[in-house]
Amino acid sequence: MKAVLTDERFSDPEWIFERKLDGIRCVAIRDGGATRMLSRNDLSLNGRYPLIADALDGQSRGRFAVDGEVVSASGKFQDHSGPFYFYVFDVQWLDGEDVRGLPLRERKALLRDALRWDDPLRLTEYRNEAGEAMFAEACSSGWEGVIAKRADSVYTDKRSRDWLKFKCEHGQEMVVGGFTPPKGSRVEFGALLVGVYEGSKLHYAGKVGTGFDRAELERLAGLMRPLERSDAPFYDAPRFRDVTWIEPSLVAQCGFAEWTNDGRLRHPRYLGLREDKDPLKVVREEAP
Repeated sequence: MKAVLTDERFSDPEWIFERKLDGIRCVAIRDGGATRMLSRNDLSLNGRYPLIADALDGQSRGRFAVDGEVVSASGKFQDHSGPFYFYVFDVQWLDGEDVRGLPLRERKALLRDALRWDDPLRLTEYRNEAGEAMFAEACSSGWEGVIAKRADSVYTDKRSRDWLKFKCEHGQEMVVGGFTPPKGSRVEFGALLVGVYEGSKLHYAGKVGTGFDRAELERLAGLMRPLERSDAPFYDAPRFRDVTWIEPSLVAQCGFAEWTNDGRLRHPRYLGLREDKDPLKVVREEAP
C-alpha cells in the first residue's frame, strides 16, 4: 500500500499519524520456513540485511506477512554502514489468515502481539488525532515528514488516499540519464542529469550537483560507467557541450526547493541512490 502526497495538514480523531521513515520499504513473508524479505520491486533483501532476516526467522510465530521499512541507525537510507533496524507498521497475513480487510487499528493491535520486538525489529509508534503537532515536531527534528493513515482503512495493494504523506520539504525519486565532467577539485563527475517519466518518455528535469561525498562520487561513477550510451535518453534534453549519457536504469532520491514553471528542479540536492524503485515508475509527484 502506498501513500498519496498532499499539501493538507490536519488533526482528526479518525486518523493516526506515524513518522515518515527514510529507508527501504520491505515486506517480510514467512510461511513455515525461512523468511523472505522483499523490496518494492520484489528484490530479495535477505542478503543485504542478514541480521534482520535472522531475527524474523527466530520468531516463534511461523506464518506471517508484515510491512515496514529498513532504516539505518543514522536515519538516512544512503548510509550503508548500519546497524539497520526493521520498523514494522502493518500486518497483512497472520497464522494463515488474510487480515488486510480488517480496520487499521485492529491490524495494529494484532501486529503488536504478532512478533517479539527486540532489536533489530521495532514496532513503529503512532499517534492518534494530533497530526499538525506531529508534523511540526517532524520538521523541527529534521525528519522527512509524517504519514497520515485513516484509522478504519483496509490494506490495499495500490496507492490510496487512505494514506497521506505530509512532507517537510520537496523531494522524490529521479531517474539518472547522464552526468557532466568534474571541475576543480571534484572527482569522477560534476553533476547528475535527472528526469521523470511522462508516459513512455523520459522528461529532463535538471542537474543535481550537490549532496555527494568523495566515496559516493566514486561509487556512483563505478555504477554509471558500464551504462554509457551515445545518445540522450531524455526526449527533451537540452544541448550540452560535454556530457556523458547513460542508460536510464539508476534512480536517485533528490531533495529540492520547488518545481519551476518549465518542469525543472530548483536547488536540487542528492540524497542517495534508490535500489528498490523501478525507473519506469518514476513520475513527477505532485499533491492533487
